[in-house]
Amino acid sequence: MDIIHFPEDPRPARWVSPVLALGNFDGVHRGHRKILDRLQRVAGERGATPVVMTFDPHPPRVVRPDKAPPLLMTKVQKLEAFADAGVHGAAIVRFTHELSRWAPEMFVRAVLVDWLHVAEVWVGANFLFGHDRSGNFSLLRTLGAQYGFKAEKIDPVRYKDFVVSSTRIRRLVGEGRVDEAGALLGHQYAIDGTVIKGDQRGRTLGFPTANLCTENELLPPSGVYATMTRVAHVVRASITNVGTRPTVDTSGRTSVETHIFGLDRDLYGAAIRVSFIQRLRDERAFESLEALRGQITADCQQARLLFDRLSL
Repeated sequence: MDIIHFPEDPRPARWVSPVLALGNFDGVHRGHRKILDRLQRVAGERGATPVVMTFDPHPPRVVRPDKAPPLLMTKVQKLEAFADAGVHGAAIVRFTHELSRWAPEMFVRAVLVDWLHVAEVWVGANFLFGHDRSGNFSLLRTLGAQYGFKAEKIDPVRYKDFVVSSTRIRRLVGEGRVDEAGALLGHQYAIDGTVIKGDQRGRTLGFPTANLCTENELLPPSGVYATMTRVAHVVRASITNVGTRPTVDTSGRTSVETHIFGLDRDLYGAAIRVSFIQRLRDERAFESLEALRGQITADCQQARLLFDRLSL
């Protein structure tokens, strides 16, 4: 997948009449996938190049940093999700204070027309753009007619009783309802990172753990979770503790520790992905290491029963 940045990179010559999906795409959830699926179909029918445009940093980080939400994905995770969806190109607009003051028409002319020469643009129904978010889909369609491209929108996607949105998914993750978040995402909520050296307490208890250093901004709240962990492209069942480990650590520092079933080898420095399936229990202090060992044994049994039921 080609990746270019505005304003410094030129549009690749091999991009033919780009059909563009435009948005923030945080989480690449079910609603986003509907846009990307439509993008693929339309581009295929027209022999055009399917391209996604997004912004970096996330616009609220620039215009109202005190209210900017933690993101569901890192930039790397988002680009990987685009590639997995079959998108041929990603156009990333470097969002700045100057750009935030552009009128909607200036954004359309400079970015969509002069830079990308788009043939068609797809957005979500609630997409807003330009200074003070003053541009909406109706204006985008009008400007498209003026500058020679077509604008289309996708209506909000519902899952059961809920409209799927990044805001709702963030709230679910923040409440530990990772199974519900995964249902709205269309995939499990996942964090990536590198395994770092810990105090090896888990090994002495008979449950070696991988201690994760992650750039993901949003962690589920403290607790024990049934998870799936990807190591070197192999996905394994696991349990993960997010929290301060009150039984063995008084520092109050939050850590992410994963015990991977059937894997007992040195993973220091390895890149892994931990996907959250379901919350098992709250984190709590135990009166002894033996009591902690017994609880971890029960947690593993509970997770295995869950994985058997879900056929994971």
